[in-house]
Amino acid sequence: MLMNLVNTAALPTPLTWEVEPDLATVPSTRRLIKGIAQQWGVPLSADALRDVELCASEVLTNAVEHTGARFRVTVRWTGERLRVEVADTSLRPPDPGTAADTTTGGRGLALVEGLAHSWGWHPEGAGKVVWFECTADQLVTGTGRLAVLVNVARTRVADLPDTA
Repeated sequence: MLMNLVNTAALPTPLTWEVEPDLATVPSTRRLIKGIAQQWGVPLSADALRDVELCASEVLTNAVEHTGARFRVTVRWTGERLRVEVADTSLRPPDPGTAADTTTGGRGLALVEGLAHSWGWHPEGAGKVVWFECTADQLVTGTGRLAVLVNVARTRVADLPDTA
């Protein structure tokens, strides 16, 4: 009797931990997320892992800035996608299009929208979970990736106050 290895392969147990509401925790948390994916042997290229880090930075920063409370991070590998979830205590839904033209922030979800395979959110308890997923075959490369990064950078630079 032959076994189908795909159906019998064990997926890693999702990892969940609490993060303090301090912007200083964002870099180490995003590196931890990348390290977990590497430890699990998730088949994402170095470029895809950089995109995971960028997307993670955005959703982690949003949790810190919009709640000021501890939040929960969960990382899971589905066998096809790396999924990162950030559960916070805010009931306010994320909206990638609400940043005013005069603000310097608020466009990070445009990066997530452009670089992740998919993203979304759902209410949970007294707050919500914002999630994104990355897949090896969905890597945004070349001019597509450059366009996403330039678009977000252009709007951020245009929003800087004129110091002349």
